[in-house]
Amino acid sequence: MKAVHFGAGNIGRGFVGLLLHEGGYDLVFSDVAKPLVDAINAVSSYTVHEVGEGGVDKTVTGFRAIDSSTDADALVDEIATADVVTTAVGPTILKFVAPHIVAGLALRDPALPPLQVMACENAIGATDQLREHVIAIAAESWDALVSRAVFANTAVDRIVPAQAAGQGVDVTVEPFYEWAIERGPFGDTPPNIPGAHFVDDLEPYIERKLFTVNTGHATTAYFGAQAGIDRISDALADADIAAKVEAALEETSALLVEKHELDAAVQGDYRQTILRRFRNAALPDTVWRVGRQPLRKLSRHERFVGPAAEAVERGLPVDALVAAMAAALEFSDTEDSQAVDLQRLLRELDAEAFTAEVTGLDVAHPLFARIVEIVSARQAAVRS
Repeated sequence: MKAVHFGAGNIGRGFVGLLLHEGGYDLVFSDVAKPLVDAINAVSSYTVHEVGEGGVDKTVTGFRAIDSSTDADALVDEIATADVVTTAVGPTILKFVAPHIVAGLALRDPALPPLQVMACENAIGATDQLREHVIAIAAESWDALVSRAVFANTAVDRIVPAQAAGQGVDVTVEPFYEWAIERGPFGDTPPNIPGAHFVDDLEPYIERKLFTVNTGHATTAYFGAQAGIDRISDALADADIAAKVEAALEETSALLVEKHELDAAVQGDYRQTILRRFRNAALPDTVWRVGRQPLRKLSRHERFVGPAAEAVERGLPVDALVAAMAAALEFSDTEDSQAVDLQRLLRELDAEAFTAEVTGLDVAHPLFARIVEIVSARQAAVRS
């Protein structure tokens, strides 16, 4: 069995690639970073170091890497004979993955089982997005290719921090992980991925993860940065920050329980598990890594505006989520282009225009005025 994975970074090697290896797949990593590709090809194994309670070291073998920017033909040939294709590149990069998949499907023997495609991204419906890109590129040839692939959405969860210098292609991760995959597209032949679980309805899993893990992580980062704290674990050691994060997650939990009819006690336990993960002092994670790309995190269907908008529509409280968004407006990091753009937009646009552009909310939405209020306050503070 063979799996082609787009994105040979820390998540690709330390999470998706590891589980595919444990499922018995030969791994072909695809990346555009030549030094990383060369480093992977220079070794015969790498180690995934799980740090924290219950963590163990795991060795990955049976892999190779291709530079897709210079050797696209080799990549397409690998896709044409692969069993599985996965991604961990970020939702905005999926459109650059799609042409390779289309080319691989065009070369694929129709007698082979359908290629199983899964985009493992922090986004709702990421595989659907990838499929739409594939269909658009294939155009009139899609009818001939449609039977050669199946596309399944997934929900993935593992904290993989920025890595320390000098450890090569080894990866440090937390022990916890979750990979939920929708069952339906695969019929009777799902991919062999130990540790993953296949579900009939993925939406509750995606939103539980996005609105608990991602909302909580970003909330911790923005309040931590506001307080001048560098590490995520140190930020949650601050009682005031911990209370703000817990309050935000209580609001998202209330939405999840009502919307998906989750058991409130089970969701409460899940919430506490997430907070324990963030407190893992052995994990060298920073508020700057977690807080990066604030414009994306403040967009309409992401971890703040997404749950807050739905909660307001249902008459549920959102004070803590709005406070977290106010902290996000202060996030300033000259090494992150979105943080730079965020501060520029705050200077250039009035509060209403900023809110509309960044959050995607309609002016008539009940959350709109709440966000205008915190934007105005941030702008006034900057001008003073």
